[in-house]
Amino acid sequence: MNLLGVLQDAYPTLLKGLFTTVEVTVISLLIAAVLGIITCLFRISRIPPLRWIARFYIWLIRGTPMLVQAMYIYLALPQLLQMITGSNVKISIFAASIATLSLNAGAYMSEIFRGAIEAVPKGQTEAARSLGLSYGQTMRKVVLPQAVKICLPSLVNQCIITLKDSTILYAIGLAEIMYYGKVYVGRTFAVFGTYTWIAVFFLVVISILSFISRKIENRLKK
Repeated sequence: MNLLGVLQDAYPTLLKGLFTTVEVTVISLLIAAVLGIITCLFRISRIPPLRWIARFYIWLIRGTPMLVQAMYIYLALPQLLQMITGSNVKISIFAASIATLSLNAGAYMSEIFRGAIEAVPKGQTEAARSLGLSYGQTMRKVVLPQAVKICLPSLVNQCIITLKDSTILYAIGLAEIMYYGKVYVGRTFAVFGTYTWIAVFFLVVISILSFISRKIENRLKK
């Protein structure tokens, strides 16, 4: 079967998988952004226990493969909870996928946010505190808006990485584009055409994301 024939035959199935891929990625990135900000604030906090929690979380996520994290959340965590509570605990594939991507991206985003916050001149913070703003108000109204502008390119890069990493989740059964692609290949043996179009779909989505990010970045510069 040629490339055009594969596209015509597999398009509805691959598009369904792509929708799931994008859906899981978007939800995960929204959660990861909140988690990353909280972890970042913990990381730069003057309270030692908060710094220890943030460092442990980042160390744990950055030190283990995402596939292992996905398997642990989906398979090992329910068994652990069952041993603790004595009741049968199940985590859906969709929830496990979102948890995996959110925890993973959140750890990396926290370091991106921390680097951006530290890049904001300290004089900005000192000026805000001298005007009577609290630490929370200083971070929310002065530091974070400038930090977001600084870290935008790195954040977009992390979004792209998370989108591509979502393909790993087919290993736990998430019905995303790679999952449907594997099913289609098993039925038709059209390996070349199927994975070529999957690559094209990802290139299109990532190119659109990169285009939007450049527009936002240029507007912020102006």
